[in-house]
Amino acid sequence: MNNYETVFILNPVLSDTQIEETVKKFEDFLKKNAAKMVAKENWGLKKLAYPIQNKKSGFYHLFEFTAPGEVITPYEQEFRRDERIMRFLTVKLDKHAIVWAEKRRTRLKAKA
Repeated sequence: MNNYETVFILNPVLSDTQIEETVKKFEDFLKKNAAKMVAKENWGLKKLAYPIQNKKSGFYHLFEFTAPGEVITPYEQEFRRDERIMRFLTVKLDKHAIVWAEKRRTRLKAKA
């Protein structure tokens, strides 16, 4: 099992319920394919560095999870098929990134 992190940007014209449905869809996909969620973050509406599909902002979400390597290809295919997703990036975490992510999570919990 490898550690991964996915950041994806949702279309800003979606309603709150559509955003929740989309996030739940990808979370369920991971759980169905033997992945374990480590962390899930909603970064909210952010301004984009450059326009994507003539949009200047988007809803950012982060998933951190452990999964077998063969799950990633169909997982990314689902992102490409969903028109609500503007951009996504999945990264395999090395041992240093895992430690950094844990520190970031503890810092966020301390702030809250």
